[in-house]
Parts: sequence; structure tokens; C-alpha cells
Amino acid sequence: MNWPVATIPDVLQRLTEPGATFEMKPVDTRGRRVRAYVNAKPNLREVLEESRRFGSRDFLVYEGERISFEGHLRAAHAFARALAERFEVRKGDRVAIAMRNFPEWSVCAWGAIALGAILVPLNAWESGAGLARMLDHSGAKVVVADGERLDRVSTQDVAASRIAVRTEMAGAIPLTDLIGDLHDYSQLPDAAAPDPGLEPDDLATIFYTSGTTGVPKGALGTHRNVLTNLVNLGFRGARAALRRGDPWPVPAAASQPASSQLLPLPFFHVTGFHSTLVPALANGVKLVLMYKWNVDTALELIERERISILTLVPTLAWELVKVAPGSGRDVSSVASVSYGGASAAPELASLSRKVFPTAMPGQGYGATETSSVVASINDEDFLRRPGSVGIAVPCCDFRVLSPEGREVPPGEAGELWVSGPNVVVGYWNQPEATEAAFADGWYRTGDIVRIDEEGFVSVLDRLKDMLIRGGENIYCVEIEDVLMSHPDVAEAAVFGVPEQILGEVVGAVVRLHPQSSATAESLRAYVARRTAPHKAPVVLEFRDEPLPRNAAGKALKRELKDAVLSSPDQAAIRGG
Repeated sequence: MNWPVATIPDVLQRLTEPGATFEMKPVDTRGRRVRAYVNAKPNLREVLEESRRFGSRDFLVYEGERISFEGHLRAAHAFARALAERFEVRKGDRVAIAMRNFPEWSVCAWGAIALGAILVPLNAWESGAGLARMLDHSGAKVVVADGERLDRVSTQDVAASRIAVRTEMAGAIPLTDLIGDLHDYSQLPDAAAPDPGLEPDDLATIFYTSGTTGVPKGALGTHRNVLTNLVNLGFRGARAALRRGDPWPVPAAASQPASSQLLPLPFFHVTGFHSTLVPALANGVKLVLMYKWNVDTALELIERERISILTLVPTLAWELVKVAPGSGRDVSSVASVSYGGASAAPELASLSRKVFPTAMPGQGYGATETSSVVASINDEDFLRRPGSVGIAVPCCDFRVLSPEGREVPPGEAGELWVSGPNVVVGYWNQPEATEAAFADGWYRTGDIVRIDEEGFVSVLDRLKDMLIRGGENIYCVEIEDVLMSHPDVAEAAVFGVPEQILGEVVGAVVRLHPQSSATAESLRAYVARRTAPHKAPVVLEFRDEPLPRNAAGKALKRELKDAVLSSPDQAAIRGG
């Protein structure tokens, strides 16, 4: 069969026509006119309620613990009742969560949302001062935290009432006192939480940006924002099916939804919540959680739990595909390998396909401010365009603008602006930041992209990360992709280094695989051969430890650059 059978415009028309899965209608939402999905759920509480149909099936698996969909529902409602009765939480009040990916994270999140509270997931990697700052900024009435996070804020001035998970601490009420032991969730009373009468445009979440630069901002999301993403996630598979000529929707008899998903990413990030936890609850998928990432543990879980979906960031995907072949583990259950949140070298798609031959690779692109996915690519399209993040989801419009605000033609680089029902309201209590990032319903992503004639997007770099060498733009992600394609390179981060004559030159920090024989000179030559000599790193530093990253998997380039510039050997390296 020739591929593709259908063109992109034809696929979009068929998937969005009246009665189709992605049919849309114009809607006025908080002062904006957008195209909203006809088939989107009206609120997140309804997703929780409908999860009951999966009954006793495993929903959350964490080490030796298993929680069924029914047990999770009853526990979430019990927590919502406790919030209302004991802490007088009402619709619009903020409830924060600060903990590892324990099963209780999901229980408390969904309980708060069902009550109409605004969920505030906090970055569990933050310091005590950082956590206290976000609690104060959000005005959280209650914070649910594990022992590590409670220890960090114990010396901070925090007004929120504290609920302790998997620990006992003075001044904090144990969660078990409110809803009982995790192993007994299925035996809790079948009693619903108070119904707040939720509407699609009611406020639902404040997700603090992971922010590789500056102070995190609280992106204020609605139920419509989150549930638009739930519909968007299905677009990638539907598009791929029609492109190759397969039927869509999949006939019921042939439909076998993936049943088990490994999640090594944090719930407090939009990939973990919007694009994993929400669709897992909505679609009856078993979520297998990890205390922390370890590639050997991941492979063990893939084999034991028959994992069919892998949701990763590129760093973890690289590690997995390089270790899996020699592990002896059975990974034949894997049917989907997707990643996002950071740039990925094109070679990762073909290598994923080689290591997981029964799985098609996929990639999503989005941001906290867009409630996760705004573009996606997978299957044959991805294998043929491994450097692209895909095309826009049906409900979103893209504009690519020059620094002067001119809309550029296809094929020309510029900053991506996004509009759609998944774009958040703005930043919580930060009007100046909101004004700077949002204009007339459009969100400035800060990403430099190029969109081809068919609508496929390639992300070239972050606007602020791009370096200018002698007046010429150099996109850091291009150099990172080349370095990551080298068999000896485990991690790479590229940034601009000040230089007197040229203004900036290419700088890089690299972590090599053990027993690597690569040198700075050999890596420079490798980059020069595949790009251009002026794009080869002038400043190149090796690290033995993993590079510091935020929750989205993005390298903390400011931290790395500061360390390189303060190194006593920097001048010698630069002379390379």
C-alpha cells in the first residue's frame, strides 16, 4: 500500500466534520472566541464519576500497592468530604499538593477538583523557601504533603493547614485519619462529595511553570483547558490511522485500548497530570508509578506489568533505548513510545522503533500555558520527519512572527504564537507577566519554529537560548541533536558563551557514556562535519554526573552556563 493514502487537509476535514470525533463549535470563553470540541467533557468531576465503570480493575500501581478505579473514586470523594467538613474548603479555594508520585497524590487531587477547589500541584523538587513562596502566592487553604516536603517547610511561615501523607508530624493531620488506610479504600462508604455545580470555564488548576529561568509563574487553567487536552491526545492516533487508510473510529470488536502505562514523570507537571493521569482515569488505563527514575527498575516494571505505553522525556527515552537491548528483559508488550517536554534528536525515533519493534514512536509538543499538547506526530509521519513535532491539533491556530511582529511565510523561522480553548486564562495574581505572554487570546511560546507547507512544525530553539555568533543566529537545539546522535554521548546542553570579537560562541556541557573514548576535539570535528565549522562548540566541558534538569526534563542551562563561566579552566577550554 502506498503511503500516505490521505493528505493532511483531507484528514483534518474528515476528523472535524459534523458528527466526527473532533467536531468543533465556536464558544465564548472568558472574553475569548475559540473553537471548542463538541465531544469534550464539561468538567473534570464528570471524568472522575465515569471512572466507576472500570470497577475493580487496577488503576494505580506503586511498588507493592494496588488501588482499583472504584477504590480511587471512593477515596477521592472521602477526601473531598473531609476538605469541606473539616477544613471548610469551598468552590474556588486553593488546595495544594507537594509530594512524590504516591497514589495519594491522585486521590487528593481528584477529591479537591470534585469539590470545585482549585488544585495547586507544587514542584516536589523545590526548596522549603520555594514551596512556602508558592503556597503564599496561591493563597492555598490546605496543603497535602509527604514527610520530605513537610520537613522542608517546617521552618517556613506557612498559613495553609497541613495534611501529612505517609508520615506523622506535629501540626499536620495524617491523611489516614481523614480517609483511612490505602488498602481499605474500596471499603469506604459510597458517598459523593458535595456538588459545586461545575461549569467548563470554572477555574480548576494553578500549575507553576517549571521555569528554567526566573521565578515560577502560576498558570491558571480551567476545566475546559484540561479537558480540551484530553480530546487532543486522541488526534494523533486518528490522524495516523486515516493517513495509512485504516478505519476510524476503530471498530469496537477490534478496539484494544492500551491497558498499562509506565509513568516516571511527576504529576505536578502538565505531562504527568494533563497528558497521563487525566486520560488514564478517563480511559481505564493502569498507571504504574515509580519512586524515582531508574532504568533497570523501569525495564523490570515493563516486563512484570506488561507495560504497553511509555511516556517519557527525551533524556529518559535515550537511556532506555540504549540499555534495553542488553538487559534481557521482555519488552514485547510496548505498543507506544512517546516523549516530549524537551528537544529530541531525530535519531531517537528510529532507535526507539528498533528497540521496541512492536511500537510506533510519537512526540508531543506543548507548554504549561497550553495545558500540554498543541502539536503532535507519530507513526509513519514521525519516522519520515523525525525532526518535527507534528502539526497543530484541530482546535488550535498557529502564527509564526518575526521579531518585528510580521507574520512570516512557511519555511521561515519565527516565534510561535498559539490560540485555542486549551490556552490558560493567564498567570495567577501576576497581571504584568500575563500581559507580556498573552495578547488577544494568543500565547507567546518563546519558541523559534519553522512550519512547512503541509503544516509540520520544527522547533529550532528557545527564543532566549538562541545564540548570535558574529551576527548569525545559531540554534542550540540543532547542535544538541548532533551531539546526542554521537554514540558516546549520554547528555548534552548547548548555550552561548560571551566572546569579545564575535559576541558569542557555541558552548556545550556533555556527559559521556562509561568507557567512552570521545574527546573534545573529536566531538568538535563530529559537529563540524554534520553542520558547519562555525557551529562546533568552542567551549566544551565534560561532566561525570547527570546534567541538572527541571521537572519537564529540560536542562538547566543557566546553571550549567554559570558553572562553565566561573570555571578557572574556562579560558583554556575556550582556546581549545
